Formats: sequence, C-alpha cells, structure tokens
Amino acid sequence: MDQRIIYQNDEGGVAVIIPSDCGLTIEEIAAKDVPTGSPYKIVAVADVPTDRTFRDAWVADKNTITVDVAKAKGLAHKMRRDRRAAEFAPLDIEATIPDRAVAAEEKRQLVRANDDKLQTEIDAAKDVDDLKRLLDT
Repeated sequence: MDQRIIYQNDEGGVAVIIPSDCGLTIEEIAAKDVPTGSPYKIVAVADVPTDRTFRDAWVADKNTITVDVAKAKGLAHKMRRDRRAAEFAPLDIEATIPDRAVAAEEKRQLVRANDDKLQTEIDAAKDVDDLKRLLDT
C-alpha cells in the first residue's frame, strides 16, 4: 500500500500504522487499529518523514507530519548528555588512578567546555537541520 495511517499518540508523538495487504480497506484497518476516539488521517507514504532522528518530536499537522523544533531541541539535549556521559566514562576511571588523575581532569574539562558550547548552539538552533548539523559534528 502507498498510504499510511497517522494519529497523535498519548505521549504526544505521532503513531504511524503501515497497513498490510490483509483484504481490508485502509479505512477498515484504521477502524480496527487506531485507538477508539483518536482522530486519524490517511496520508501518502511520501508525507511520512524518512529521517527518524527526531521521531519523538513529530506532530501530525493537517495531512503531513512536521517536527516540533522545541521538542527536537529537548531530544538533542538528551543526545548531547548521552554523548557526554560516554566520553566521561573512561575518564572517570582514569581520574581514580593517581598518576593519571591530573591528565584525566584536563581531558574532562575539555569535554565539559565542548559540551557547554554545544548546549548553547542547540539552544540557538533555528530548525531541525541546524540541530542535525550540530549533532553530526
């Protein structure tokens, strides 16, 4: 099928149902699978973004899906914090070794400085493309 069923889910995101060729019409599939009382839309496959980087920030808007930039910034900050934690993990261990502690702290300070800069840039980002560019660097 070249159509999808979309609806706003309880968590504020967008659910996308990919109908199978089961002998039911897309309307029958929607009636069966969309939660009772939830408004839904039937859209073309092309109207569903292929980039899922900020999937949790999607919003169903008329017959398309858009990305809520404020929500995307929140997701970008989570990605930034996860990246920082991964960079800190080996340095946290090194910091406990007496002859490596000073060098480890210098490296941790560099990670903090880069993270502070990225945090400011994410807050200033104007759109999703800016956010993706920042996270790719």
